[in-house]
Amino acid sequence: MRILFIGTASIGLPTLRALVSSLKHEVVGVITQPDRPAGRGMHNQPCPIAQEALTLRLRTFKPENINTPAAHAQIKYLAPDIAVVVAYGQILKKDTLEIPRLGCLNIHASLLPHHRGASPIQSAILAGDRETGITIMWMDEGLDTGPILYQKETLIRFGDTAQTLHDRLAEMAPDCLLHALDLIAAGNPPRIPQDNAHATLTRLLKKADGRIDWTLTQEEIDRHIRAMTPWPGAFTMLPQGRDAKMLKIYSTIISHRSKGRPGEILRVDRHGILVAAGKGGLLLRDVQLEGRKRLSAAELARGLRLNAGITLF
Repeated sequence: MRILFIGTASIGLPTLRALVSSLKHEVVGVITQPDRPAGRGMHNQPCPIAQEALTLRLRTFKPENINTPAAHAQIKYLAPDIAVVVAYGQILKKDTLEIPRLGCLNIHASLLPHHRGASPIQSAILAGDRETGITIMWMDEGLDTGPILYQKETLIRFGDTAQTLHDRLAEMAPDCLLHALDLIAAGNPPRIPQDNAHATLTRLLKKADGRIDWTLTQEEIDRHIRAMTPWPGAFTMLPQGRDAKMLKIYSTIISHRSKGRPGEILRVDRHGILVAAGKGGLLLRDVQLEGRKRLSAAELARGLRLNAGITLF
């Protein structure tokens, strides 16, 4: 099949590479987001998909708006059979969706209808879901509302962060898509309607979403920290005299028997910093204080001479 690949984020890289390597399909072009300011110098830089497309010598387009007549002309010129969309960042309108001969497929990192929207991986961890997966769906004008072609599940492992789960789902996606394309080629592929009664919606995360609420239970805070790693990053505020500094937290161990005020440092020793939650507590293991390098909580405590009784907020 003639495939138009539409994407931006790194989760789509394994799928793009698999399509290029496939003997059954031809990637006729790539559409991705325009270069954006990034890095310390805030210079314009291509997104991960644009960088990979350049390496693979693929024809690439970066429209500010994919739903314009100019973008439509580019897509029509490529004459794709199927458009494959993954983590693109723009909504495709009806007249855009109708250009590819056989339609548009979306690769979504959840088991739809659960966790539609921009942050399905983080939301699955936050919700305490036991499993998630990849959904290949036929796109319509809604936000991840189209009928399902194929799904594959994976367990959310103990200790999974948004990064580890992202990487596992990214590696699952190529086989799921190639299987879905085989179903289309065979004729009469599935179009299973989503059950909207069980739908949940996620949103784009902001930096402020990383702040820890110590009144939650130790399990909820642990899920929050894992879901916010690596971005936007889980953080709390550590009092420093009359000031306070941001303390990023990367890993913890749940402590069920701890009791104290939410956020109170209960113990500091060679194992880390034990902090009370709304129920139970968490032993901080891997942290980073604002303006300093990442290190173990025990090292940070020694360097700052932290004592029990300080309250994080």
